[in-house]
Amino acid sequence: MKAAAYIVGPMDGPGAALMDLARRLGFSAVLPYAGVAQAEQQSVRTPVCYFLFAAVPDVGALRGVAEAIRFCPSRRVRFSPLIYFSESPSIETITRCINMGFDDVITMPFTRSRVAERIDRQVGQSHVYYETPGYFGPDRRDRVTGPRRAAETRAGGQFRRLEIVRNLLTGVNVVRDDSYMAPAG
Repeated sequence: MKAAAYIVGPMDGPGAALMDLARRLGFSAVLPYAGVAQAEQQSVRTPVCYFLFAAVPDVGALRGVAEAIRFCPSRRVRFSPLIYFSESPSIETITRCINMGFDDVITMPFTRSRVAERIDRQVGQSHVYYETPGYFGPDRRDRVTGPRRAAETRAGGQFRRLEIVRNLLTGVNVVRDDSYMAPAG
């Protein structure tokens, strides 16, 4: 696969297992995450870079890395798939990942075929992203873990809606880019 995989998290335990799994999935490069600058350089060689996050005791500790990726000026990095590998199907963990802009949360079992299918979903098809002052990531309003109150939705303020398609040869193609402003009361 002409894509790189960055493993985010400790390089022992879950991180080491995730690195091994990524190698078996056929990524052209599997690297420990060492910052956005490294990913920007890699995206020149492999236009799509996946960020695979190993399970950690507190998923909130990943917020800084997720924000650095999601708010990177480079389109290829900014729109990269962020996937968290959770050891348990905790609604709290999944909700926190969604709120940080993750594209997917995969829970055990981490079989090669199951993970490959989820990774393949990230390329070759349309994905809608939203950008607000405090969020950049996939549209997750239809999820069970989505916001319940009107104040938590993307209605009621300025936001940007982007439709993208990732391609392993050309990178990220923005198919549509619309800005919206809520009507003044």
